[in-house]
Formats: sequence, structure tokens, C-alpha cells
Amino acid sequence: MKKIITLLLVLLTLCACGSKKEDAPAAEVKKISVAASPTPHAEILAVAKDILAEQGWELEIVEFEDYVQPIEVVESGDIDANYFAHVPYLNNYNAEHGTKQVVVGQIHYEPFGIYPGKKSSLADLADGDEILIPNDGTNETRALLLLQDNGILTLPDGVGADTVVTVNDVVSYAVNVKIVEVEAAQISRSRQDAALVILNGNYALAAGLNVSKDAIAFESADSSAAKTYVNVVAVTEGNENNEGIKALVDVLTSSAITDYINSTYEGAVVPFN
Repeated sequence: MKKIITLLLVLLTLCACGSKKEDAPAAEVKKISVAASPTPHAEILAVAKDILAEQGWELEIVEFEDYVQPIEVVESGDIDANYFAHVPYLNNYNAEHGTKQVVVGQIHYEPFGIYPGKKSSLADLADGDEILIPNDGTNETRALLLLQDNGILTLPDGVGADTVVTVNDVVSYAVNVKIVEVEAAQISRSRQDAALVILNGNYALAAGLNVSKDAIAFESADSSAAKTYVNVVAVTEGNENNEGIKALVDVLTSSAITDYINSTYEGAVVPFN
């Protein structure tokens, strides 16, 4: 009798197991990948990452030190978007390299600044002094415009943010200084070797400098430069309506990110919205 009862229990167990519904498949994780400069872009994205996670999105942040790879990895399709550049730079890069990067969100502005090296004032400049500026087209133009605004040199009439000029286009100098074109990421490391340097906002922050505290002169937050050189999220043409990209831009333009930028960077980074 015991054997019969045991057999029945085994059969009932097997039937119960066989009738169990299969576990529901795990929900697919929604991912967004962004190529960014370490400061402030990746820092801002780190805050956005937590907000996006609450919305069901996993954000992967891939940092690059230069201004070329963030475009190329998006162009190749390896990464969804980049967040590091301003519009004139993207347009100029597209024109020179045949890439098709388009803006999907305007996020913040970083004032360009003139920072001390061996000299601590524009008035101290002397003949032969060197000033280091970025060597890429749009940022070189931006640096030369800042020097012109501060009476160091004169550019041809009509030069503005929508044009590209180099040191060879300078018409005259108030002081016979030497303008040295350097890869933007390298300038802060050579600051003590030059009289003055002009830094992009992200590289200034990475070097522990704040434009409102440490710069000798800088672009005004309400200037035309602020509107022209706004830092953006960009994607390859055709990906503008990607659901993840829209979610990313919504978060980056939210009040939470605006508050973070204002409280963290003290004027060195200015929210665009």
C-alpha cells in the first residue's frame, strides 16, 4: 500500500511540474550610448543616467579626450549620439570630412576664456610673447574673435562665428605677439610655457580652472557667441527620431539638469534653455 501511495505522489508531482507555465521572458533592456568629453559633458550625463534609469533606459557613457573620435564612432554606428561639440564645429567637420551629423538638442554653453600663463594681464603683453589658441577651424576663429574683442589684434571686416579664419588672416596686432596654434586638448598642459592661453570651457574645467574666477577675459553669457557656440547632442542623419535619443534630450533639457549645471559649475557652464 505504501508503494502505491508513494507512486501516486510522484505522479502528482510530475504532473504539477509539467503544468507549470514557463517563466515570462525578461523585459528587453533599452539602451542609449553617448560619446562625450569627460568634463562637463560626461559629468552631466552621469546625472542624466540616473533619471533615465527611472524611465527604463540604460545610458552608456563613452568618454573621449579629443574632438574627432566622438563624431566618427557615431558616424560608424558604434555609438548612438555624441555630446561634446558646438554647432559651428559640427558643421565645419561635416563639410571637411563628409560626415552627416545633425543636431537633436541644444544643451549648454561654455564661455571661452583667456587664461594667464607667464603673464597675468593683457596689459603686460610684450613683443614676442606667445599666446596659445586651439588649432581647429571654428575654435581658432572663436579664439581670434575673443582676442580682437580685447584689443589684441584686428581681423578682416565681416569675420564672425559663421566664418573660418586662421592666424594668417590677422590684419594687425596692437602688440607684436605670436599666436601659436595647438591641439585644443594640449593647451592647458602648456599654459606655463606661454604668456597667455585660450581654452575651451571643457578643457579649462578639466584643468581646474573656472572661467568666471580664473580667466583674464571671457565671452559674455548673453553675447552672440553664447547662442552660436551652444554645445549640442548630435546623431547621424536619419536617427533624429530614435526613441532613446528623444528621451535623452528630454532629460538633458529638464529642470533637474539645469539646476545641476547652475549649482555645480558656477557660470563656467551655462544651461541653454
